[in-house]
Amino acid sequence: QVQLVESGGGLVQPGGSLRLSCAASGSIFSINDMAWYRQAPGKQRELVATITSGGKTNYADSVKGRFGIARDNAKNTGYLQMNSLKPEDTATYYCNADIVSRWPPTINNAWGQGTQVTVSS
Repeated sequence: QVQLVESGGGLVQPGGSLRLSCAASGSIFSINDMAWYRQAPGKQRELVATITSGGKTNYADSVKGRFGIARDNAKNTGYLQMNSLKPEDTATYYCNADIVSRWPPTINNAWGQGTQVTVSS
């Protein structure tokens, strides 16, 4: 069984920064694409950023130039650096990844439990 656990959320003032982490655990052989999503109250979950196993990144227009996605394959961990935060970035942030298990040798799409980010003065 594989598991994703996010951390690093919290309350921050507009213009501030936060760094989210997403740690994968379990019987992991490798991790393919990783992604961060967010969901604000009353809104649909939206894709924020993605990163391939080779490090290619992609961002939603709303966060380009402010957020950075990264990963440490040796630690099975992904990161989301969020700078110049705005009130509209307030949401629960979720990590998502395609994880290749050692045994049984399957690919599982896993979600973390979410971490709350609140941007407010």
